[in-house]
Amino acid sequence: MDRNLRWLALGGVVRASGLSLILPFVALYLRNDQHLGYAEIGVLVALIGIVPLAVYPFGGAIADRLGRRRLLLEALALEAVSILATGLAMREHLLVGVLAGGGSVSLAGALGGPAISAYVADLAAGSARTEGFTWTRIGWNVGFTFGVLSGGVLIGALGFSDVGLLAGTILIGSTSLLAVVLRPSPYDLDRARGVPRPARASATGGSGSSPWRSLLGDRLFLGFCAVYAVAQLSVNQWSTTFPLYANTVLKLPYADVGLGLALNGVLVVVAQAPTTRAARGHRHTTLVHLGVVLYVVGFLVFGVVALFPALLLAGFLGVVVIVTMGENVLSIPWSTLPSNLAPPGDIGAYNGAFFAITGVGGTLATTLGGLVLVLGASPPVTWTILMLPALPALIVSALWIAPRIPATPNRA
Repeated sequence: MDRNLRWLALGGVVRASGLSLILPFVALYLRNDQHLGYAEIGVLVALIGIVPLAVYPFGGAIADRLGRRRLLLEALALEAVSILATGLAMREHLLVGVLAGGGSVSLAGALGGPAISAYVADLAAGSARTEGFTWTRIGWNVGFTFGVLSGGVLIGALGFSDVGLLAGTILIGSTSLLAVVLRPSPYDLDRARGVPRPARASATGGSGSSPWRSLLGDRLFLGFCAVYAVAQLSVNQWSTTFPLYANTVLKLPYADVGLGLALNGVLVVVAQAPTTRAARGHRHTTLVHLGVVLYVVGFLVFGVVALFPALLLAGFLGVVVIVTMGENVLSIPWSTLPSNLAPPGDIGAYNGAFFAITGVGGTLATTLGGLVLVLGASPPVTWTILMLPALPALIVSALWIAPRIPATPNRA
């Protein structure tokens, strides 16, 4: 594996440690410190994510114009400063400041996410690209595991603010490390030498004189993004609704929630590489379907297990295992297929468009989760409602999207 990918994976360990100390617990902060209702939390979390969605395509285009390395480092610096600001706002109990800090973190992700994906894609192709994304993901989850496990314990002992400030300090360290060790990608070097950009012709039919013309003409790619966005209405209940429900409805303590999230990270570290090896040669769209189904099964099991208090913690951890296997499978096409389908000169733009469109579903998922929690229905009913959007997404993908994607880019 390219040395830059190794450094990116190592930097991801440190970065994820910092972010996951505090970000997975923000919804709990809004509930337990600010005493907001479930619907309010869902709407506010959605609002934090709305503006960055419009930035994703520009982040991808900027990565194609200015270079991958420069943009990803600038985005990571913004992320570190934003987390520090969030910790300070938590100290003063300033809701507006916390929301502004969270919005800035999302904005940094919108700018840096496509650049990171394009950077990895520049350094590997084919199955090697799939493995490159796998190892950066494993590095991320090593840090995530440490972060959420530590965050669950430290928040109970130190409070949200001090943990937020610690997280920001860690992020400054990870960004500084990457600034020193990461080298420009081949695309960055070609840009610096004035090498013409490759022709715009995607694997799914997009072409044009600009990335926007190419994207707008690529109906199959846009359809794939739209279907995944609908699936995200169910899949992304993991990020906010699942831990919020476990802590505030089922009354699991912070430490137990942190333990579950840490188990998620450990399973990614242990199982992601074998999952990727097993997936090689299979269709990315098949992996999408399997991953979504595992999420749905896990959450429906959660709805049933919640009825049995004696089995609650064991059931919670068991559901984390099922959902994490869905995450491991789904992350393979999620990270690789947009780059495979993009024209060589517009990989950043296509990743940006993918993140923007699917991010709509992920953002609206928090609002849907908050509204459903307000209903106060039984756990099986709650989680059945939240899993319904996955059904049409799977049907449309299986009948229309999957048969039309060419075999070569669709192969993991």
